Amino acid sequence: MSHLIGGIFIQLTWGNALALVLLGLVGGILSGFTGSGAAFIMTPGMMNLRVPGVVAVGSNMAHRFGNNMMGAKRHAGLGNVDKKLSIFLLVTALAGVQLAVWINSKLFNLGGGGEGHGEGSGSGAVSNLYISVVFIGVLTLVGAFMLRDAFRSPDSKEGAGPSMKLANFFSKLPLPPYVHFPVADVRVSLWLVLGLGLLVGYLDGTVAIGGFVGVPAMIYLFGVPTTVATGSELFMAMFGGAWGAISYAYQGFVDLRLSCLLLIGSLLGVYIGAYGTKVVKEVLVRMVSSSIILLAVLSRAVAVPVYLREMGKLNFSEAWVPWLKGGSTAILFAAGIGGAALVLYHVVKATLERRRVHATLLVRTTAGEP
Repeated sequence: MSHLIGGIFIQLTWGNALALVLLGLVGGILSGFTGSGAAFIMTPGMMNLRVPGVVAVGSNMAHRFGNNMMGAKRHAGLGNVDKKLSIFLLVTALAGVQLAVWINSKLFNLGGGGEGHGEGSGSGAVSNLYISVVFIGVLTLVGAFMLRDAFRSPDSKEGAGPSMKLANFFSKLPLPPYVHFPVADVRVSLWLVLGLGLLVGYLDGTVAIGGFVGVPAMIYLFGVPTTVATGSELFMAMFGGAWGAISYAYQGFVDLRLSCLLLIGSLLGVYIGAYGTKVVKEVLVRMVSSSIILLAVLSRAVAVPVYLREMGKLNFSEAWVPWLKGGSTAILFAAGIGGAALVLYHVVKATLERRRVHATLLVRTTAGEP
């Protein structure tokens, strides 16, 4: 079991350092593959490595800043960023992030003594439980929605693209004032935009998963095109994430060692995952993404009884604790590594096929065949 420095930061060994690089690699592959951040793997993955939940969130937000900046720049170059929409969302997102940091910090400081605050000590259990419950609640809905969308019949009326039923409904609600966003080419109530920004900021600051709600909400509630929703969310998250990382760092909850180790793996992984989207069918992308998210939810759910026991809310034999912790870790890493391996398989297969075709064409050209 990892010891904690100052009751907050884990002691790094070669073993857990390599595990963090692997976690970053897997998270990067899944991030590039799903088109969104991989906090659904990285945050619980760090918690399974005995990192206190509040430190896992803060360190993950610090790690994501560089990825968000590169992603926002790439989308801006393609004309996929509606800066006006991002700024309006950012106004309340910053408040949401600050609220989340305040709640997480207060909950972390609740509870009795103990030798540490990580997964396995009582004093961080309240914060870990809170983060896990929010994680489970939000990502259960997101994963179920994505899985439903993946199995949706291609012959259905919605098969050509995202359903606009909710967007049409909200556009008719009498909620002035309205704001027109030129790049997204939508007209939305100011109150809906500010409300979404607050929710996204809160979720980002609590579990670092704001984009999982922000992007689909912009698509299905506001009618924003998918590429513009992704680009605008990344542009907003670049500033919101930086604010969250600074806020957590001010409270002493950012471990830059973890952020750097995650970044080492994710920089390579994100390019592999992005290439995977070119060689894998879109329906398979959604099925893999939703399956991994739901398995990550199951992993957190298995860890919840441990926190409840540490808080004195459940009473069961201590002999079960290692099994629950081990089961939670095994489910999460099996899901992440399995998903990443599937992406790598298709990438390698497509690369070998492309080389085979290229070699065949080269032979025919050399032989003078038409």
